[in-house]
Amino acid sequence: MTNPTEILPGVIFYSYFSKERKDKVAFMEHNTLVMQVSGRFSLETATQKIAMGAGEMLLIQKNQLGEITKTPLDDQDYETIVICLQEELLRAIALEEQVETGRKYSGPPNVLIPANDFLRAFFQSVIPYIRNPQGAVTARLATLKVKEAVHLLIHSKPGLEELLFDFSEPYKMDLEKFMLSNFHYNVPVEKFARLTGRSLAGFKRDFQKIFGMAPRHWLQERRLLEARHLIETKNKKPSAIYLDLGFESLSHFSHSFKKKFGKAPSEYPG
Repeated sequence: MTNPTEILPGVIFYSYFSKERKDKVAFMEHNTLVMQVSGRFSLETATQKIAMGAGEMLLIQKNQLGEITKTPLDDQDYETIVICLQEELLRAIALEEQVETGRKYSGPPNVLIPANDFLRAFFQSVIPYIRNPQGAVTARLATLKVKEAVHLLIHSKPGLEELLFDFSEPYKMDLEKFMLSNFHYNVPVEKFARLTGRSLAGFKRDFQKIFGMAPRHWLQERRLLEARHLIETKNKKPSAIYLDLGFESLSHFSHSFKKKFGKAPSEYPG
């Protein structure tokens, strides 16, 4: 496996995974456009599950937690081109084009983009920079390419302006509902706070009122309870669930489980 090539660090990436499936939990900080070159890409969030194959495109809204699965197919390498649509650049485009901003987007957070010749040609135009990465693209040229991508997106699917140019702050969402849906993601408490539209101090204060304990303590307890449920009622193996429940290692999971319930997860019949 090789690491993703950054054509322009933080803006344009070319991902390449040779013949092996890869799963990861990601915090999507920026709006992101993904073009699938080969293989299968799937994204699962608390509200959506989307998959796409070669030639398909997906626009991912900023400020989301999700599990991404990258799967090679038919003895082909897994390949994607990823365009990061950072807010600073989107604000510049909105000013240049006099786009009305300030409205809160309320549609689906992840949108499959209908394939068309213009977007296909755009991604084809990025390929030469991928294949000749040694200083072939300047920051100015990369910025122009990203602007081109934004204009083509708006042209291909009217209404995307509301998603792309939503610069409103995350609204203060239902913290209890959000945490019960997303507790298994292994991300810092600071990101949970941001995603619920709160400062870290405000998040901890509201969390204590709702759950009666600190966030880190609750997350540990909730993940362990879910683990016991999966092991006892679903006959799941500890090695098959510890990563999905936000534990970084099997040994850490087993130690925490035994401390909580008095016996190791491997001692359960299965």
